Amino acid sequence: MEQITADRLADKLDAGESFTVVDTRSEDSYEQWHIPGAENVPFDPDDDFSDEQLDRVDTLADGQPVVAICGKGLTSTSFGFELERHGYDDVSVVKGGMEDWSTVYEAVPIKTESDELFLAQLQRRAKGCLGYVVGSRAAESAVVVDPTRQTDQFTLVAGEAGFTIDRVLDTHVHADHISGGRTLAETLDVPYHLGKEATDRDVASEYEPLADGETIEIGDVEIEALHTPGHTSEMVNYLVDGEALLTGDTLFVESVGRTELQFGDEDAATGAELLYESLHETILELPDDTTILPGHVSVAADGRYEVGSPGDPIAARLGNLRDDLDLLGLEKDEFVSRLTENAPEKPPNYERVIELNTGRDSLDDPAEATELELGPNNCAA
Repeated sequence: MEQITADRLADKLDAGESFTVVDTRSEDSYEQWHIPGAENVPFDPDDDFSDEQLDRVDTLADGQPVVAICGKGLTSTSFGFELERHGYDDVSVVKGGMEDWSTVYEAVPIKTESDELFLAQLQRRAKGCLGYVVGSRAAESAVVVDPTRQTDQFTLVAGEAGFTIDRVLDTHVHADHISGGRTLAETLDVPYHLGKEATDRDVASEYEPLADGETIEIGDVEIEALHTPGHTSEMVNYLVDGEALLTGDTLFVESVGRTELQFGDEDAATGAELLYESLHETILELPDDTTILPGHVSVAADGRYEVGSPGDPIAARLGNLRDDLDLLGLEKDEFVSRLTENAPEKPPNYERVIELNTGRDSLDDPAEATELELGPNNCAA
C-alpha cells in the first residue's frame, strides 16, 4: 500500500491535483474536524467491506485516485487494501492520519518596512495556531513568539535565515494547544518570557516577566511588551519596531479573543470589560498602518480557514480592522453582551492544557499530547 505524508497531501491539495480524499473515521469524528474536501466513508476493519461502502466510493471517486485517511493511518490502510482487492489500482494512505495532519506547517514571510527586520509567520495548518520568528538581519539573532510543541519548525526557520535564537516569548498561557515555549528555551538555554501578570496564573515553571512598556532589543529591532488583559489576565501583545503588533489571542483578523476560559462563565463580563479597554485604550491607539499579526486564525470543521488561505499571510492593517470588524465599533455595554451571550463551545481538554502550560503538571506521553490537541483551535469570541 502506497503511503504519503501529511505534508505531501497538503502539497497535492494546494496544487489542485485531482483525487478524492476518503476519511474512514466515525461520522462524529469526521463532523467535528476533517480535511478540506474529504468525504466520509466510515470503516471498521473488524466488519466486512460492504457493497454499499464500495458503491459510495465508486460514486465519490468517479475514476479519480483515492487518498484514504483515518485517525492514525491504521484503519485507512485496511480500507485501502479492500479497495485494491475490489479493483482500485491508484490508492494511497496518509501516514499517521489526522494526527500527522495536525502537525503540518507553512512558514510565511511577512513584508516589513525595515530592511533590518525579519518576520516569519508559522501556521499550524490544521489547528490555525500562528507563531512567529522575529529577527535582526544585522545582528543575525532572533526571538521566537508563541511556539507550538513542534519546536523544530521554529528552529528550522530561524536557522535557514541565519539567525541564532536568543529568547523565547509567549503572549499568554495558552488553553487550546501545548506551548513549546518553555521547552524550546530550556533546550537552547535562553530566557523564556511571559507577561509580568502571569504571577496571577499560578505559573510554576521559571520565566522572566515582562512589564507593560518593557522593551527587548535584538540588534536594532525593538520589541515592546504591551499588557492587554481580556482573553487572559496576563496577556501581552508585542509591538515589533513600531510597525507590527503580535496580538496573541487579543485581536484576530476576523474576531477578538473569547474571555471566559480563565474568568469563568459567571465572571466572563470582567474579562470582556478588560478586553474592551485593551482594544480601545491600547491597540486602537496605534497608527492605522500597524500590521496586526494574531496568534490564531479560525479553522472551520471542514478544515478551511475562515479568512485567508494556508500559506498566505494571516495579517491585516489596523485601520482596515477598525473600519471592517463590527466588534470594534460597539459601545462597551454591547461589546460585553456580545462576548458573554454568544460564547462558542470551549476547547476540549483546555483545563488540562492550562495545567501543562503553567508547569503545574508534566506530560511524558507524546500520544496524550496529540490527543489533547486534536481538532482546530477555538479561541475566537
